[in-house]
Amino acid sequence: MADIKAPVFPESVADGTIVEWHVTEGQQVNRDDLLAEIETDKVVLEVVAPDDGVVTKIVKQVDDTVLSDELIAEFEAGASASADSAPAVDPDQPAAPVQAKQAADGGEPVQATDKKDEADHKDQSPAVRKAAKESGVDPKEVEGSGRGGRVTKTDMANPTLKADSSIKSDSGRPVAESMGERTEKRVPMTRLRKRVAERLLSASQDTAMLTTFNEVNMKPLMDMRAKYKEQFEKRHGVRLGFMSLFVKAATEALKRFPAVNASLDGDDIVYHGFYDIGVAVSSDRGLVVPVLRDTDRMSMADVESRIRELGGLAQKGKLGLEDMTGGTFTISNGGVFGSLMSTPILNPPQTAILGMHAINDRPMAVDGKVEILPMMYLALSYDHRMIDGKEAVQFLVTIKELVEDPAMLLLDL
Repeated sequence: MADIKAPVFPESVADGTIVEWHVTEGQQVNRDDLLAEIETDKVVLEVVAPDDGVVTKIVKQVDDTVLSDELIAEFEAGASASADSAPAVDPDQPAAPVQAKQAADGGEPVQATDKKDEADHKDQSPAVRKAAKESGVDPKEVEGSGRGGRVTKTDMANPTLKADSSIKSDSGRPVAESMGERTEKRVPMTRLRKRVAERLLSASQDTAMLTTFNEVNMKPLMDMRAKYKEQFEKRHGVRLGFMSLFVKAATEALKRFPAVNASLDGDDIVYHGFYDIGVAVSSDRGLVVPVLRDTDRMSMADVESRIRELGGLAQKGKLGLEDMTGGTFTISNGGVFGSLMSTPILNPPQTAILGMHAINDRPMAVDGKVEILPMMYLALSYDHRMIDGKEAVQFLVTIKELVEDPAMLLLDL
């Protein structure tokens, strides 16, 4: 008999919540099969089978809070599921029918309990059944992203209905409760989203946050991208975007203004001798900020490749704690959603964050003439306790100059 325990959480994570069991008691599994998912306030962690064997007992149920390295299940390595134990449930197959039993007095058969609806119900995890009860959405009407089309808790949180579903609103989204033309849906906030809310509220209350703005002419960068994007992709196997140049420009600006790359620790100022830039990513579970490590040592191709990798992991909920720990500066690109201007909120204990926005054609005065140019507003929010206005403005102007003349980065000017 062996213990299945929760992963060892880092010091910054106090506990987690079991959001889904992918197995039942008595189920036979193979080594590295996914057993359960534990959501912390930063990431969702997977618990896998340590060996081939049988899950003999589930100790912690869905929605239970678990501590670091706490027992969540018992496991017997090398065992096989016995006939009198709970049947193994293959998520790719419907539940097996239950044979009708004769009444004790030898009379008529008792009504069988193997109706299709009940089989479908048993094939759903407790988390899915709970979400269905809270939202009023039938899991059978939802497109599943799990193995074999199995519906998961994440699918229920942001459901996409099957093409033949009869439960649809005018927009094709599920209707939870019908009250004439008025509908509403209640879904519990995830731990990650709650933690993000707490951090954002803390940043606005506990820092002297101020935002400075500037605008950048994106034409030189767009011309360079148009000229070299095919060669870049052919050479490096990744598309050339704008984010990589902003990351490199921000890194250079951080070198020139160390206060922006510093953080506050109580009454101490910590100046970092490295450049770890977080890139804010929106996911179904909430806002996450994976970190690019040592950006001063990365090429533009390295940056593009790593951003693409981290973005994919974020959308799948597969980011690890090590992917989001630390960071000395953050870049948030609201422009991908069409934002023209915003004031990004600090990501403590960092003291500054850069906000990128949408690129729009605007009339600009150039050498006494009006030209239509693709312009982007940049915003730098900073903690005025640590960074003076002069440093913040000069930092942002440095990024503007480097983006408007990319050759300066190559020539180290």
